[in-house]
Amino acid sequence: MPALLDATDSQMAMLADLVEGLEAAEKTLSSMQAARDGLLAMAGRLAVEIARQARHPDGGDMAIRTVAAEIGAAQRVSDRTIERRMSDASWLVERFPAVWEAQGAGRISAARARLIVEAGAHLNDPDDRSRFATEAIEVAAAESPNRIRRLVRRLADRFQEQTLVERHRDARELRRVWVTDLEDGMAELGARGPAALVHGMYDRLSQMAHAVREENARAGHRETEESVRDDRTVDQLRADLLADLVLTGAPAGHDSEEGLLSELRARIEVTVPVLTLMHGERNGAAGGTPILPAELDGVVPIDPATARRLAGAASGWDRVLTHPISGALLAVDRYRPSEDLRRHLRVRDQRCRFPGCGLAPRKCDLDHNHDAALGGETVHDNLATFCRRHHMLKHHSPWHVEQRPGGVLEWTSPTGRTYIDRPPPPHTVTFAEEPPWSAADSPRVEGMSSPESDRSGAAGHTVSPANR
Repeated sequence: MPALLDATDSQMAMLADLVEGLEAAEKTLSSMQAARDGLLAMAGRLAVEIARQARHPDGGDMAIRTVAAEIGAAQRVSDRTIERRMSDASWLVERFPAVWEAQGAGRISAARARLIVEAGAHLNDPDDRSRFATEAIEVAAAESPNRIRRLVRRLADRFQEQTLVERHRDARELRRVWVTDLEDGMAELGARGPAALVHGMYDRLSQMAHAVREENARAGHRETEESVRDDRTVDQLRADLLADLVLTGAPAGHDSEEGLLSELRARIEVTVPVLTLMHGERNGAAGGTPILPAELDGVVPIDPATARRLAGAASGWDRVLTHPISGALLAVDRYRPSEDLRRHLRVRDQRCRFPGCGLAPRKCDLDHNHDAALGGETVHDNLATFCRRHHMLKHHSPWHVEQRPGGVLEWTSPTGRTYIDRPPPPHTVTFAEEPPWSAADSPRVEGMSSPESDRSGAAGHTVSPANR
């Protein structure tokens, strides 16, 4: 405060102008977001109208996908994201028009509008929704988002026809588990389910963690020179115990009499550049060759120590040979050969090949660009990986694709726009000139690659520890 008390009149006037300017900017931003929601809602209605006119049996699902893909490709955004935005916008514009109008006028922000819509999502009667929205707008205009969440939920309960039992039954249908990739080789596992079960799961993990901590404390008093002290925190223990239970435990409540589920093992795909496998955590190899991190599904980095453990436990791995200068894919082989073409395409494409889609290839279909039924060959330059969503879009919508040399796909949208999707560069070491080593001193790894293959291309390994 002393600093502001010492401010000059001109500085205080400037501060007042800044506050006023930011307030105006927020109102403009809210209005523009409302305008975007209106356009997205219109796009959704257009898709449904097209489907209804053509009497599509899917109720407009493919038409909505097609429109979302058109918008997403133009904005360089995943069509799944656009479809979700279209759905949210339609819900706001059509079911809560007063809230949308208040946002457009700059009275409330998009965050406040979203909280109101979420709170009133179960109000099925239009009159109830209208009365709720009118009162909720007044609350939202006077309070910050972190305060209005509880207020608008309580307000919605006054207009709620469904009992808590009925709402809980509906909410249970939305239970799910998901993964969010983070930085530094980490990821989050999220779960949505009945509160009693989720809190029970957390409580059991907590009891286990505290029990391990107490046992570690007792063991610490008996510590010898050979013993290793366990200093994990309760949070770390909870995370480790959860991984242990999920990866090694059997789902007793769902398993068959034959123990079908208990026989299943976790599967992941990790790409490990061979020099990383050889040199581990060192920052460089002989001749200044860079060491690249291993990658999970071609996206999430994996630390070298984990990559080496997975490679050592794997029943087999794919070898990927790439050009040492350009990094272009040369060949894929396997020490236990099988499904060579599928492996080649998974390595080449690394994801679904529709513009903006990043789904991992192991979750995708292999599809002929020139239909096999019409004479298309089952070869790498007539095949590409598509997730099921975009596989269906390719066959059941006006989207069209042609495959060009080098695995390049040229997509044409329903409005005639073209989009080029190129295979991502392989995760491999490349050199600005010929490799610094000669055939005589080339690194040799038993069972991995020969000096000749090392000179013709840097090898990367896709490890699939399916039978750990």
